[in-house]
Amino acid sequence: MEPPVQPPQEQPPRPRSHTVTTTSSSFTANLSASSSTLAYDREFLRTLPGLLMVTEIVLGLLVWTLIAGTEYFLYPAFGWVMFVAVFYWVLTIFFLIIYMTMTYTRIPQVPWTTVGLCFNGSAFILYLIAAIVDASSVTKELDSHNYNSWAASSFFAFVVTSCYAGNTYFSFISWRSRTLQ
Repeated sequence: MEPPVQPPQEQPPRPRSHTVTTTSSSFTANLSASSSTLAYDREFLRTLPGLLMVTEIVLGLLVWTLIAGTEYFLYPAFGWVMFVAVFYWVLTIFFLIIYMTMTYTRIPQVPWTTVGLCFNGSAFILYLIAAIVDASSVTKELDSHNYNSWAASSFFAFVVTSCYAGNTYFSFISWRSRTLQ
């Protein structure tokens, strides 16, 4: 004979703990603490890289507006110049804001000296190509009505190219001093 099966006994309820443990990462803690104030670096505009950046923005604006006021879309070469001029004009404004607000100090995970070197180096190379394309595409036979605008945009494209060359040099010096430390 088998022993009688007894119904399972109910366990008395355990008292629940009311302790809640929270953790926060150092990234979010640093981000929330450092983003409460927005710094502004006026001295950056007084440095040579800052002045070059403002010159790149002003003259880059001239390059693409002089072309945009014409029928550039009929000639693919000017489409390339427009792409390079507008693309780097927008990115240069973006980097000026980053430098002016000192955002680079709040995001130390980004290697800003390397980013600056790559940005300025690529801007120099692509702007040089665009300036050469711009200058070689300007002829009176192509469209005499737009000749002056295209010639002026070509001149300013070479000036902007030299500004990016200068900023590439300063970025290289900064990058080299960081890598040697």
